[in-house]
Amino acid sequence: MPLITLENVRLIIDQTVVFEALNAQIQPGLIAVTGDERVGKTTLLMLLAGQHAPHVGTHIGSPAFFWPYATAESDKQTPIERWAQAVRVAPGWNQNLCESLCSALSLTEHQHKGLFMLSTGSRRKVDLIANLASGAQVICIDQPYVGLDVPSIGVLREFFEEASDAGKRSQRAWVVADYEADQHLTWDQTISLRR
Repeated sequence: MPLITLENVRLIIDQTVVFEALNAQIQPGLIAVTGDERVGKTTLLMLLAGQHAPHVGTHIGSPAFFWPYATAESDKQTPIERWAQAVRVAPGWNQNLCESLCSALSLTEHQHKGLFMLSTGSRRKVDLIANLASGAQVICIDQPYVGLDVPSIGVLREFFEEASDAGKRSQRAWVVADYEADQHLTWDQTISLRR
């Protein structure tokens, strides 16, 4: 059984048709959403998370979890404050996983600093952790490797490989949007978007 089904979805944003008759099923495991610039990759994640509602068509299943990357307004928060904010909306926050990822991604010594004091890559790590530790059945992640160093990319790849196997057993999905599917990973499903 798919975790989320989109049937014949038409979505318009700012008078632009983003999707016309979009059909997709989110199955358990690791899912790549790929495509060029401005084909709707991030918008699809937002649609899965219930942050956009279709103008036509149906969204069947519970909304996915999609934690946004920090903005200028959240730059004064610390990583701990960002995670506390995520805990309030996460369906099953996993504090042990949060701490483990914080250590693996070399954020432990920075978790009390304001985000404005961190590099772009470190700020992105904070919000990646919020997504990954959310405990949601379907987790959406947008361009996970942007701004990250090579060791951190390795940590994420290892996480995704383990998540793929675990997802099929636990009926969970990780939906990862990027221009191309990471060739270092084994994908259970690929959704290719085109204009």
